[in-house]
Amino acid sequence: MQTLDLPWTEKYRPKKLSEVIGQSLIVDRLKAFVEKGNFPSMIFAGSAGVGKTTCAIAMANELYGQDIHSAFKELNASDARGIDVIRGEVKEFAKTISVAHVPIKIIFLDEADSLTADAQHALRRTMEKFASETRFVLSANYAAKIIEPIQSRCVVFRFKPLTEENMKKYIHRIVEGENLEIDEKATAALVDVGDGDLRKITNILQSAAMQNTKLTESHIYDIAARAKPKEISSMLKYAIEGDFEKARVELYNLLLRHGLGAEDIISQCYKEVPNLNMDERMKLNIMSDLGEYDFRIVEGANERIQLEAMLAHLALLKSGGAKSF
Repeated sequence: MQTLDLPWTEKYRPKKLSEVIGQSLIVDRLKAFVEKGNFPSMIFAGSAGVGKTTCAIAMANELYGQDIHSAFKELNASDARGIDVIRGEVKEFAKTISVAHVPIKIIFLDEADSLTADAQHALRRTMEKFASETRFVLSANYAAKIIEPIQSRCVVFRFKPLTEENMKKYIHRIVEGENLEIDEKATAALVDVGDGDLRKITNILQSAAMQNTKLTESHIYDIAARAKPKEISSMLKYAIEGDFEKARVELYNLLLRHGLGAEDIISQCYKEVPNLNMDERMKLNIMSDLGEYDFRIVEGANERIQLEAMLAHLALLKSGGAKSF
């Protein structure tokens, strides 16, 4: 039977802490923990795709080596977020004796901010009871959703957003490893659609490479189902200039050609407004409008009506006929 290649998200995941991109300060501290063979429980906080899970697994690889399966347990808290998993699976592993050369075990709870309040209180008690032989590493996009008693028992590592240079370095690593060709515009497009998430960048790259080994800007935006920045800017400029009909045509092109949802369009508008060549006060008004219409859509208002209302409101701003929210 033919074996399938690993997804690139796993193939290019760093196996050692030294290979992690863009988090040098955190990596240095984790390396010190590995050298000492002892460390506190930790919370890894930060946005998606910046290296939280990678750091936890790379640290465990360096700490345990071949014994990793007996001393390291990974659970995704968003899949099993109730109190039963804490009282059952987590507690059972926590109280076992490690057979690894390092006597401390690690339980890694990915997306720990998804745990219910009852589950978090049960986890706190488990952390207290088995503190001598088990350390917990909790990964969270929003550390504030983890209760204070757990936060006070952990060292919090805040992962910073990745820079454009970090993302380009990672992109070229994959391009070289897979013998792909990519131009500067396509690289910039990957950085734009990835928005700091290396996992998203990797998936888009792999999907694009399945169609063509020579990647262009158009390939990237088509695979990502995103509009090009100039298409968003064009729609906004028509609206701001008071030409509602042309702005409306551009909007329908985005909806039909790219299949974008209302939240996607508003999110891309939010990214493009600072780049528009106009008065700063006008930019402030537009940003305020985007927040209002985004809220309406999230609350369940008709997407198409709200998007057209947003363009109409922007068109009225120039003439002074629009009222502020």
